[in-house]
Amino acid sequence: MEYVPDDNSRYKDVDYWDERYKTEQSYDWLGNFSKFHHILEKHIEKEDPILILGCGNSSMSGDMYSAGYHSITNIDYSSVCISTMSARYSHCPGMTWHEMDVRQLSFPDASFDVILEKATLDAIMVEEKTPWEVSTQTAGFIHKALTEICRCLKPGGRFISVTFANPFFRKRLYARTEYNWSIKKYTYGKGFEYFVYVMTKGEELSPEDAALEKKLLEDTKSPPTKIATTQNVPEEDFMSNIDL
Repeated sequence: MEYVPDDNSRYKDVDYWDERYKTEQSYDWLGNFSKFHHILEKHIEKEDPILILGCGNSSMSGDMYSAGYHSITNIDYSSVCISTMSARYSHCPGMTWHEMDVRQLSFPDASFDVILEKATLDAIMVEEKTPWEVSTQTAGFIHKALTEICRCLKPGGRFISVTFANPFFRKRLYARTEYNWSIKKYTYGKGFEYFVYVMTKGEELSPEDAALEKKLLEDTKSPPTKIATTQNVPEEDFMSNIDL
């Protein structure tokens, strides 16, 4: 396909995205807003201030605006993306666009009721070949992002993560007491299942998730035997190259 890079690592390169966004009109990883709207509407009020991380050129922000969510802040680390999308949705009062790194959000504490990401954290993990041995660099990147997300959420606010990663692997990243949130899981999709995780700030981890955190902290020896769960994904993405 036209925008598939020769090397998977290019998905982490802002120059790749800048070039791609100069010509690509729109692309929605993991399906468009209509695929999981029925889940989001249970956790987002129309008047909630919403932050969308790694917005890209997805139609999601525009679709959410059309559905009545009018207080939407979008960030992406590609200046080309932000310039293009800001112009595209200039007719939408209440919708703003900012060039920003998810690891260093320039918003005050407790700014948003909802922070939403769709495949942004997946992209950060693009070079990880096994979820058992996430590199120190990637683990640090994810932790910085999640710490910033937690900081910017209001008490009772929700961090919503839309991803291809199943709970066995993704909860290993999210189930940490220091983030001060609970975790709930939902699914959507036919044929290939995608996941929506809703983390609510100020709620405790479930006993199951607390036990997972304890086990991970205690498990400093060799990783478990690798489990292969390869599935074919009928779309252009980096996910087909990650062994999850």
